[in-house]
Amino acid sequence: QVQLVESGGGLVQPGGSLRLSCAASGFTFSAYVMSWYRQAPGKERELVASAGGRTNYADSVKGRFTISRDNSKNTVYLQMNSLKPEDTAVYYCNGRSFRTNYWGQGTQVTVSS
Repeated sequence: QVQLVESGGGLVQPGGSLRLSCAASGFTFSAYVMSWYRQAPGKERELVASAGGRTNYADSVKGRFTISRDNSKNTVYLQMNSLKPEDTAVYYCNGRSFRTNYWGQGTQVTVSS
């Protein structure tokens, strides 16, 4: 059974930091591109960062967010620094291969004073 379980979301003040984690099981983690997406109210889901052979970032988070993965723990992380109110969204973990696409349930991140 495939599972992607996100954790680490919450309420943080502007300028603060959060670290999201996504624990994966049920598939060959190291063979998948792992990504973080987010969806704000009234907006489409957007790619935040991905980690496969290389890492990629949305322009809006470059220099503030860092994606990393630990294949020995089947876990992908998203370190978020210098958070802004516009980073408020539900953040989703995604695992993708040529044939399959898995999603977590999401974790809420709210940036507000």
